[in-house]
Amino acid sequence: MRTRIVLLFILAAFAPHVLAQQAGNFSGIGMSLGNLQKLSKAETRSISPENYTGEKGKGGMAQLSDSTKNHAALAAHQARELGQGWKLNPCVKIKPGETFTLAEISGQGAIQHIWMTPSDNWRLAIIRIYWDGETEPSVEVPVGDFFGMGANKYAPIHSIPVTVNPGSGFSCYWTMPFRKKCKITIENLNPHDFYVYYQVDYTLTKVADDDAYFHAQFRMSNPQSKDYHSVYTMIDNVKGSGQYVGTYMTWKQPNWLWWGEGEIKFYMDGDTKFPTINGTGTEDYFLGSYGFANGKDVEPYTDPYVGLVQEIKPAKDSPDKYPTYCMYRWHVMDPVRFKSDLKITMQDLGWKDIGQTYLDQKSEISSVVYWYQTEPHNTFPKLPSKEELVR
Repeated sequence: MRTRIVLLFILAAFAPHVLAQQAGNFSGIGMSLGNLQKLSKAETRSISPENYTGEKGKGGMAQLSDSTKNHAALAAHQARELGQGWKLNPCVKIKPGETFTLAEISGQGAIQHIWMTPSDNWRLAIIRIYWDGETEPSVEVPVGDFFGMGANKYAPIHSIPVTVNPGSGFSCYWTMPFRKKCKITIENLNPHDFYVYYQVDYTLTKVADDDAYFHAQFRMSNPQSKDYHSVYTMIDNVKGSGQYVGTYMTWKQPNWLWWGEGEIKFYMDGDTKFPTINGTGTEDYFLGSYGFANGKDVEPYTDPYVGLVQEIKPAKDSPDKYPTYCMYRWHVMDPVRFKSDLKITMQDLGWKDIGQTYLDQKSEISSVVYWYQTEPHNTFPKLPSKEELVR
């Protein structure tokens, strides 16, 4: 008994040391309900207009005198009777043609959450993310499209990686590791000032050798172009190893018949004429069926990994004749892994007459693709012009 008591005292004395050792085993990256209880040496930080650098103990330091600065203390008038520390600077103003740096982080860690609520035209604000000092972005997407709002009209999204809450509360939870540096910018293509409230939540911690870098790329078709092709290329020229993790698309219907018969194709690791993965239809890829309809009417849905966010019917006085559909598919539980290269296409295919003859269409399609890969990545295609983005 005496020996047992002595052992218990020894264990009690060393318990804090054991816990400290255990705290170093978990990086704090890749959070889930299954590991929330784990201790970690990771340090939590957050960047917002109230703490531009994310430094410890540096939040809420704006002063009333900062209100003359371009990006600082935009709520100084409202807080004039309360002073420093009382919501002096909850958002930033970005002038037309200006690029503003939302976050610049040095060290090793991962972005774990980005929230923002932007003003004005969401398609005319471009978010770019650069990893480890690269000169070309790994993410280059209009803000609205990045958060599943490519039609520039609010609709709720209740998915795991991306959420949109009333009235324009955009969030993403994609894990975005970096080893030396992270830089996030927004370029304002609007003809007037662009206001954005934002928060970038991240952890400073050791990144595993097998953690790849997050990428997202935007593309859109122009059905009026002489070079238009009825096979829409979502992405190509990806070189390196990694995994494809998500798709967001807006699709303007080109006729009154069903438009979504096109098959998605994943060409990977040396595929040429024929792909390794071949889907069965557009609405099938987005895990719907029979025209997304419940009876005669299209029924939007928003699930953890897939959704038809909205069907937007044109206003009576609009020159547009046909609806636009907004859809997402997150490959969280079924990532598409590639070893050396990746290309993805979607056929623009509908019906000439239902059930009888297919029609290669001329739809107006835009897309965002999300993937992880080793760096360096190949140069992205040039982003469409301001006029093309909002045509």
